[in-house]
Amino acid sequence: MTAIAGERVPEPDSSEFVLRDFGGGPFGIYIHVPFCATRCGYCDFNTYTAGELGSSASPQSWMAALRGELSTAARLFGELPSPQPAVSTVFVGGGTPSLLGGDGLAEVLDAVRADFTLAADAEITTESNPESTSPRFFERIREAGFTRVSLGMQSAAEHVLRVLDRTHTPGRAVDAAREARAAGFDHVNLDLIYGTPGETDADLDASLDAVLAAGVDHVSAYSLIVEDGTALARRVRRGELPAPDDDVLAARYERIDARLAAAGLTWYEVSNWAATDSARCRHNLGYWDGGDWLGAGPGAHSHLGGIRWWNVKHPSRYAHRVREGGLPAAGWEALTAEERHTERVMLTARLRTGLRLADLEESERRSADRVIADGLAVRSGDHLLLTDRGRLLADAVVRTLLT
Repeated sequence: MTAIAGERVPEPDSSEFVLRDFGGGPFGIYIHVPFCATRCGYCDFNTYTAGELGSSASPQSWMAALRGELSTAARLFGELPSPQPAVSTVFVGGGTPSLLGGDGLAEVLDAVRADFTLAADAEITTESNPESTSPRFFERIREAGFTRVSLGMQSAAEHVLRVLDRTHTPGRAVDAAREARAAGFDHVNLDLIYGTPGETDADLDASLDAVLAAGVDHVSAYSLIVEDGTALARRVRRGELPAPDDDVLAARYERIDARLAAAGLTWYEVSNWAATDSARCRHNLGYWDGGDWLGAGPGAHSHLGGIRWWNVKHPSRYAHRVREGGLPAAGWEALTAEERHTERVMLTARLRTGLRLADLEESERRSADRVIADGLAVRSGDHLLLTDRGRLLADAVVRTLLT
């Protein structure tokens, strides 16, 4: 692996930065909005509140820098031997993109269109906090061209939201989902977090009842992970809260899967369920299928033709680097064939479609036999598919395959 931490990505005509393997598959753009109204205790994402930023950065300075970065990236594509690909997916995440308001998100999409061509059937998603949305917000972003909304619900239990430091009221996420559908969005996702200290089975059932009542066509459910450096981690370390219990997490996952499956939502990735094939998040499938994407914004990661780079994290430094010219990268790496293989196994193993056995090395196919014997996977044609039990132990399955 070649890595140059803390240095600018070389210009595309440099011998160190050759995108000769790029092209042919879906191409997405991820936009990172680093702003949040408050900091949630469990979150370790690259986000900042207004108080943390002070006068060093603002949505306006971020927007100007984003336009500059996208223009620079478009020039990079212009120097490739193949034509610039059409953008099949755009995903605006964060942070809290809905803090930009409907007009602000429309401006983000205009900035993408200024330098890139969107495919006619492009999937265009924004994450949103239910508290910073309204019927007019959804109408505005639908008019702007967004096709999909992902709402952070986490839980319908007020005491669970308090532990997570979430500020929205328990019913607001469901109301927001209904408002999005009324505005013309066919594809609406609700995010759940399960296993929060103090959450009961009844709390989870109430959350699932609310999700299903909202009529969404996509649900993401993630077990709570206590990340180092977060306020939640400090509370667990001090003994104020218990750490999530693995057995409880497994039971909760099975409960979620059973309820969603009974309602017609089928898992297609370990933590994601969709009502139809068209409801699946194509942008995230691009990550899991080893696709190419450009990440723009502070701390965003990109992957193009086996080259990965990541931007500087702080919004003010990001804007400064863009003004200097070039891409605002903190470092980059050229993935070896072995590393690309490892990542492919790690990601595609989590998909319902599974791993092609032909893509595994001989020793890995022997390991696959052990995984099958343990009841964690089955052979279906030329693919290795996780069983229900295998989904609970997906990380262990991957470790077995790769060792």
